Amino acid sequence: MASVGENDSGGKMRRRLCSCSKEDFLPEESFQSWANYTKALRETGLRLKDRFTARSVDKFEINEIKARSGNEMKKTLTWWDLIWFGIGAVIGSGIFVLTGQEARDSAGPAVILSYVISGVSAMLSVFCYTEFAIEIPVAGGSFAYLRVELGDFVAFVAAGNIILEYIIGGAAVARSWTSYFATLLNHHPNDFRIYAPIFAPDYNRLDPIAVVVITLICFAAVISTKGSSRFNYVASIIHLAIIIFIIITGLTQADAKNLTADFAPFGAHGIFSAASVLFFAYIGFDAVSTMAEETKNPAKDIPLGLVGSMTITTVCYCLMAITLCLMQPYYQIDPDAPFSVAFSAIGMDWAKYIVAFGALKGMTTVLLVSAVGQARYLTHIARTHMVSPWFAQVHSATGTPINATIFMLIATAIIAFFTALNVLSNLLSISTLFIFMLVAVALLVRRYYVAGETTVANRRKLVAAITVILAASVAAAMLWAIGVEGWIWYLLAFVVWLVATGYLWWAVPQARIPEMWGVPLVPWLPSASIAINIFLLGSIDGPSYMRFAIWSLLLLVYYFFFGLHASYDTAKAAGAGAGV
Repeated sequence: MASVGENDSGGKMRRRLCSCSKEDFLPEESFQSWANYTKALRETGLRLKDRFTARSVDKFEINEIKARSGNEMKKTLTWWDLIWFGIGAVIGSGIFVLTGQEARDSAGPAVILSYVISGVSAMLSVFCYTEFAIEIPVAGGSFAYLRVELGDFVAFVAAGNIILEYIIGGAAVARSWTSYFATLLNHHPNDFRIYAPIFAPDYNRLDPIAVVVITLICFAAVISTKGSSRFNYVASIIHLAIIIFIIITGLTQADAKNLTADFAPFGAHGIFSAASVLFFAYIGFDAVSTMAEETKNPAKDIPLGLVGSMTITTVCYCLMAITLCLMQPYYQIDPDAPFSVAFSAIGMDWAKYIVAFGALKGMTTVLLVSAVGQARYLTHIARTHMVSPWFAQVHSATGTPINATIFMLIATAIIAFFTALNVLSNLLSISTLFIFMLVAVALLVRRYYVAGETTVANRRKLVAAITVILAASVAAAMLWAIGVEGWIWYLLAFVVWLVATGYLWWAVPQARIPEMWGVPLVPWLPSASIAINIFLLGSIDGPSYMRFAIWSLLLLVYYFFFGLHASYDTAKAAGAGAGV
């Protein structure tokens, strides 16, 4: 059966865009009657097997799946837009808020190394995303890449975590916006929050300002992607100017003793624990990959946009972390507004207003780019009917996915209203590191396996090599998580990873070479991305994993009762069989 609007006229599409009937939300055959639904539930095992092994193909994602939105997104973006989107997406509350939190409580001045570690991990992921975004230039980003290489079921698991990543990331930034707005007005952040003692401690500071900010961002995101790009461009230039001011002015007040007296007070564990949280500061670049569908020349624009923006971001982060740790002893750094308070502490009270204004600018652009990116993820997920196809519709006038944008920002506003930043940042890091690890695995599969061409022997070698790479990485992360001392076990895990990666490089011929741009040093860089992402996962606290487990369970419940049957019906109606 065709997806909603797939064969409709433009007028009917426009009417359905704002309608909320059952046909709009559950148009698939399995939901047309209780008898159909009961039959579908009885076939859950068979359908799950089909979806678990089903893999999409590039052309299907680029053409047929994209067409289900009814109207096409407008190709208006260049590499210049993507660089500024990348900077605007990434430099926000992570550097302005989490730097202070992690320097004081987890890493001390060695937070600089934490930024380097998380930056290396992010750059490796950028390489993987860039190759995929050029080869499969659609709004679905990592969801589309995983559907093609690892199959429908893995893509759904990733899709749920992508949605979680964006909702939580936006909520965290919105609450940080309130913190710096309060600083700008010489108030404590909680002065602008409503205390509700009936809720648990991490959920009892209600934040209405965050909700207002998210609502305004929503209006901007649905009007025009190019208009959002122009606003982001201007705001990001102002933001970079303020960052340069912070670095230069802060370094004039530097005291080397603050950096060298006790560089790593919490040891290596503190450094990696901070790195796993500070990875949050690099989150957002994947939103740029979702704009490939709106990019004029993906082969040229995406590498320049993604790699260029991440390079600028990493340099800025490291210089700002050095500046902060030179201005104050780590134990005096304020966890909520570290740069503003640091300037006040050295007698430059006037500078804190510039810092707070810069932070607000940065957080505003992060929210804007996040709103653009998260809607495009949900749009492509909805095109496959894993969620309601109502979210897939693109408005004919604006060329933007209005339904998906509004839904995601409502969910973000609800979370931002209740939840504290420390809860949000840890849970976000788990979700993001997990997705980035899967994308790196998918890149290895893409390079070394082509259906119908790769021999059975080479396929088995590939599976064995990836399994050992994952096992060695998980082993190292678990050793770190349980606090095993000494280096011998870590060395053993590293040797196993090295041998497995070397075996893949030596024993399995690459089945596909990218036509336009490819990740260098395959399989070494994707394998390193897998290892680093998994290792950082081992540094995240237990309660965050409990929340992650609850979310994953909810995802599976939804999938087995709705998403599985809707996507199965859609694939069969499209004549894709077990392929798509």
